[in-house]
Parts: sequence; structure tokens; C-alpha cells
Amino acid sequence: MSIAPGPRNLITDIAGIRVGNAEDASARTGVSVILPERAAVAAVDVRGGAPGTRETDALDPTCLVDAIDAVVLSGGSSFGLEAGSAAMTWLAARGVGYPVGAVRVPVVPAAILFDLLNGGDKDWGEAPPYGRLAREACEAAAADFALGNAGAGLGAKAGTLKGGLGSVSAVTPDGLQVGALVAVNAVGDTVMPGESCFWAWPFERQGELGGQVPPRARLAADEAPVASPFARIGANTTIGVVATNAILDKAEARRIAIMAQDGFARAIRPVHTPFDGDSVFVLATGRHALGAPRAAALSLLGALAADCVARAVARGVYAAESLGDLISYRDWLTARG
Repeated sequence: MSIAPGPRNLITDIAGIRVGNAEDASARTGVSVILPERAAVAAVDVRGGAPGTRETDALDPTCLVDAIDAVVLSGGSSFGLEAGSAAMTWLAARGVGYPVGAVRVPVVPAAILFDLLNGGDKDWGEAPPYGRLAREACEAAAADFALGNAGAGLGAKAGTLKGGLGSVSAVTPDGLQVGALVAVNAVGDTVMPGESCFWAWPFERQGELGGQVPPRARLAADEAPVASPFARIGANTTIGVVATNAILDKAEARRIAIMAQDGFARAIRPVHTPFDGDSVFVLATGRHALGAPRAAALSLLGALAADCVARAVARGVYAAESLGDLISYRDWLTARG
């Protein structure tokens, strides 16, 4: 089966999905908002040891709400959870949300990453910027958006390198669409030790990672994954969203989220540590029927989701630019020769 990126190679190749980014350059932080055209079936899988999330319980398949109105990814650690509330009120003012009598209540899950120690000005007192940034991101939502030092990826780091916002897509010949958006702020490394290539190098499509060169040798038998010596509990986290045009129920979306987490494991080492809050949301827009047998079709969808997540992780780091003392992958590669 021939599977290729969509025309933008972004999560917005999934019909009905838009993304908005907003940044505060002085604070070195930002917010990304993923807006479906209409409420989408959703799920989440959380594996990191230090997560920061909002409204994830509502995504349990046993719970009442069967669709959500947006997903917010934010910097700022717990301060960034304010972004979810701001996106909620922005949507409510436009008549979007779950109907409760005459009232509509938007359902907006969110996840945050830690970027408070990246050298930016965090002296915001009682007025952190995340509400404002979320509203700006909602207003900016579009099919085309920036990667790297954008949105929630602005102040992120990835191991010893600058992290960032990455996105990719994959489309099958029969029209199944899958895409991923990831803000990479991992304690683990995304580049293989002693090499210039990403852990995710085998998954590169159409030169999206600059044309990765395979590793020169196998990983040494005594090579152990080591977390950054600067790691602190709760001070990292890779967060992301997978979107698909498939028709899924909440339980099926949860299975895709579980499988999609394997993309983190393919692209980051170590991953899901006590220092990270790794979380993956899934949005299903319900425009494409899965084939039969259904379990096999779900397996394919989950495998594509995991590959997209791995690619998006590496692309976020590849697209990032150096910021302060955080050196980008491309600058590191140039200096390495």
C-alpha cells in the first residue's frame, strides 16, 4: 500500500482540522490550539510520570461526553492550564459547546509542558500570559501554521537540544487521513548517541527531516539510555495530538491513542520517565468509514498514528531554532561538521 504525506504534511491535511499558534517571545513560551470544524470524538493516553492535564477524565469511554470542541497544548507548566479555560470561553462566546438545556459548554481538554527555566521573563505576577495566548491562537487557527519555535514549542527543549513543535500527515490511497502535532520537550534525547541522525530517521518521508543519513554502526551493547543530568521531576513533557478522518467511537479512539504513544518510544530515548508527562490526544472527525475486518483496519490506523507521532517528534526538533543557551539540531549539526 502506497502511503504518502498529505499536500501540507501537517495535521491540517485532515479535513476539518485547523491549528493556531501564539507566542510570548519575552517569556519564551507559547500555546497551540487544535480546532476541529465540528465536535470530534476524542480520547487520550497519558504515560509520563509527571502529567499536567485538564478534562482528560471526560474522555473516558464510560463518560457522558461523546465529542470535544478543541485541544490545547501549552507551555507554562500548571500556569498554562489557564489556556484551556480561555479557549473554552472563546468557543462559548461563539455558540460552540455541549448542549445543556439552553446553555452550551465547550469541552476543551488540555496538556501542558514545563518551560519555566528556559531563561525567559516569567515575572508575570498574577497575570500569566496563557489566557491571552490561547485567545490569540484560536483567532489565528488556520490550515497553514509554523513549526519549530512556534506555539507550545517555543520554549521547549529535547534532551540537550532545542525542542519545538512538529507536525506531519499520512494519507492512504483509499482516503484515510492521519496526522500528528507534537510539542517536544522531552528529558530524553531525539538524536542517536554518537550519530547525526534522529532515532526516528527510518520514518522520514519526502526529506521532511533534511534527508537523514542512517547510523554508521549499531548501538553499542553497553549503551544505556540516560536522562539529562539537568532533569527535574515534572520539568519536561512531550505532548501531542493525533487527528484522523476515520469514523471511530471513544473506545476505538482510545486504542489509537495507546498505539500512537509508541511513536514517542521510537523517537525519544528514554521516554515516559518520572520527569515527563507524556500525553497523546486523538481526534476523529468521522468522515471516512473504516474497512472490514474492523479490528484489522484499526490496527493499520494505529500503526500509521505511531509512525506520524515519531515523525512529528523529529520534525519538531529539526524545525527548531536556537534560543538562548538551547542549541538547535541544525546548528549542532553544523558545528559538529
